[in-house]
Amino acid sequence: MTPVELTARKKQILKVVTERYIDTADPVGSKYIAQAMGGNISSATIRNELADLTEMGYLEQPHTSAGRIPSPKGYRLYVNELMERRQVSDQEAAEINAALDGKMKGLDSIIAQAGQMVSSIVSYPAYAVAAGKGGVTVRRYDLLPVDETSFIAVVMTDDSRVKSQLIRTDLPLPPDQLPNLANLLNTHFTGIAVPEMGAKLMSLAGQLGAELFMPLSQTIEYAADIMDRSAKNQVYTTGQTQLLRQPEFQDLSKANELMDLLTDRKDSLPVPDENTSMQILIGPENVHEALKDASVVVASYDIGDDMRGLIGVVGPTRMDYAAVAARLSYFAESLTKMFGKNNQLPPKEDDIP
Repeated sequence: MTPVELTARKKQILKVVTERYIDTADPVGSKYIAQAMGGNISSATIRNELADLTEMGYLEQPHTSAGRIPSPKGYRLYVNELMERRQVSDQEAAEINAALDGKMKGLDSIIAQAGQMVSSIVSYPAYAVAAGKGGVTVRRYDLLPVDETSFIAVVMTDDSRVKSQLIRTDLPLPPDQLPNLANLLNTHFTGIAVPEMGAKLMSLAGQLGAELFMPLSQTIEYAADIMDRSAKNQVYTTGQTQLLRQPEFQDLSKANELMDLLTDRKDSLPVPDENTSMQILIGPENVHEALKDASVVVASYDIGDDMRGLIGVVGPTRMDYAAVAARLSYFAESLTKMFGKNNQLPPKEDDIP
């Protein structure tokens, strides 16, 4: 059966229903639609059009006597064709720029805070993803003495991440031996992959006493863990309780399922393809069952050094897509500029695609 193309009037009615439902969370009746369309169309005609749109799958009728609400198919048509693209206001641009102007130390800290900022700006839960990067190696080791049985290992990778961890040893390690241990690490265990680290460590096993080999092995194990984790997506979520403000999630069973995903199964949140600057996933378009009654808007930004980050917003299918897309797009571009060489925030554009 050939799909029936929607008439201009049907599209206008769908737009009115969608935007009214976004604003109120209440089903939309023919009386309101007639008023919104200037009173030039009879209620009977509008009811016929609503019936057609419902039969075609663009609208749903929660109850027999109720008005209509958009279906996921209706939201998709709205986002693709009917939604008016918005720009961030001067106030919104100022708020985003002010948030990003604060001092944030460390890449992981910046990415985590970015999610918090977005959640506060859009009033929905948000998540931030640092896309994994393969082939990361260690650039430098520094060892800081604590006492005879412990020291702090500081590991800098070649993508400028710095991690540190307290390492405790079974045998005493005099502080004057730390420079020797650091020299071994920086001479033999920089610029190589994890398998090579293991082979190198075994080759040195017969040349070192236990007092050096054991802390050397512990430090290498820590560095290898950092390198392995760098190849995986790091996901940070925030603002889960924002869901409870939405009428759709007053049903705690729905809210709990989604909050559980955001808290304990966050690695399952959508991560778009690398070439996608923004993606909107509506209801069933999300693979995960917990997102079947939700929508996700995700934008990507460049971190530099062949790395990218993602910022996503999770909310009801009734979310204000135009406003969220505009703010998220501007925020992502701001982050790209911040990570760029000129370190400047972008000007506010007349139109955010």
